[in-house]
Amino acid sequence: MKTKNVGIIVAVVAIVGGAAWYLNHGAGGAAKGVGQPPTVVNVIAPLRQDVPVVLQANGTVTPLSTVDLHPQTTATIRQVHIREGQFVKAGDLMFSLDDRSDRANVDRAAAQVARDQAALADVERQYKRSEELLAQKFLAESAVDTLKSQVDAARALLNADHAAAQSARVGASYTVIRAPMAGRVGAINVYPGSLVQNATSLTTITQLDPISVAFTLPESALAGVLGAHKLGAVTVEASVNSSDNASAKPVSGALSFIDNAVDPATGTIRLKAQFDNRDASLWPGQYVNTRVTVQTLKGVIVIPQTAIFTNARGTFVYVVDTDQTAKLLPVERLYAFGLNAAVSGLAGSEKVITEGKQNLRPGGKVRLAAADGGAKRDGAKDKSGAST
Repeated sequence: MKTKNVGIIVAVVAIVGGAAWYLNHGAGGAAKGVGQPPTVVNVIAPLRQDVPVVLQANGTVTPLSTVDLHPQTTATIRQVHIREGQFVKAGDLMFSLDDRSDRANVDRAAAQVARDQAALADVERQYKRSEELLAQKFLAESAVDTLKSQVDAARALLNADHAAAQSARVGASYTVIRAPMAGRVGAINVYPGSLVQNATSLTTITQLDPISVAFTLPESALAGVLGAHKLGAVTVEASVNSSDNASAKPVSGALSFIDNAVDPATGTIRLKAQFDNRDASLWPGQYVNTRVTVQTLKGVIVIPQTAIFTNARGTFVYVVDTDQTAKLLPVERLYAFGLNAAVSGLAGSEKVITEGKQNLRPGGKVRLAAADGGAKRDGAKDKSGAST
C-alpha cells in the first residue's frame, strides 16, 4: 500500500515538473519567437480653431409690455374702431363711449366760468372806481377795503370754476379710449351698446417688437455669465422649439437682465434676453431653445471626445509615437460640445488614437487601420491574380 502511494506522488511530481519546463522553455520560447501583434487603431489629426463656450436652456417668450384696457367711467360703448388681431400705434383711437352726459358737464362748467368772469370784471370796475373816489375824499377807506375783498373772492371763485371745467374735460376724455402703446390687439370683449364699468376688460395690447425671452441657468454658470456681461453685450440665440420649424434660423439678441438672487429652491438664476422681432418670429408664451455665448476660446485644440479617457491618475489620450508605439499624454478638457472637446496639453501635430485604445498599453506597437485595410486589399488582389 505504501509503495503504491509513493508511486502516485512520483507521477504527480513528474507531471508538474514537465508542465513547468514547458511553460518556461517551450511556450515562452514560442512566445518570444512569435511576439505580440500590433494593435490596429484609428487616428485623427487634432484641429486648431476658435470655440465658443455656449450655455443652453429652455426659455419662454415674454412681451416687454402688456396692457389690459379698462374704461375709467361707467357708460355704454358707442363705437369700436379696431379689429381683433390688429396692430395699432400709440394714440390710435380704439373705443368711443357715450359722452352726452360728459359733454353737458363740460358745457355747464364753461358757462359757470363765463358767468364768474363777468362778475369778477364788474367787481374790479367798482374797486377801481372806489380808489378814485377815495383819492378825492368822497368815499371811506373801509368801503374800498370791502370792495377789494369782493375782488379777491371773485378771483378765487373764478379759479375754482376753471378747475371744475378742467375736471369736466378730463371726465369727458375718458369716453375716448386710445392705444397707450404700439402693439397687437387681442380678443375684443365688448360690442357697441355694451354697458361697461371700471372692472370691465375691453381688450389687451401686447408689444411684440422688441420682445424678450426669459430662461434660467444653473448657479454654476453665474460666474461665467457675469464675467461676460462685464466685458460687453452677451449674445443670446433663440430658436423655436418645434419640429415644423426645424429649418428656421435662430434669432439673435442680447442679454438684458440678470436676476439679483439665485433661487435657493431650484439652484438656478433667472435671466432675460431682448430680441428684435419685426417679422414676429417669436410669439408671447412660446417655448424656445436658448443658447448663451459667454466666451470664445481662441485657437484651442479640438479632438473627438471618444479619444479622451479618465482614470485615477487623471485625463489622458493615446497618440502614435514616431516608432509606431502608443504614447500616453495627459490633457485637460477645457470645454465639451457635441461629439468634440477643446483640450489643452497637445501641440496639434499629434496623431490621436480614437478607436482601439481599449487594448493599448503605453509603449505597445500599433498599426493604423487604413494601412491594415490597404494590406488586406493588396492581398486580395494577389489572390485573385493567382487564381486567374
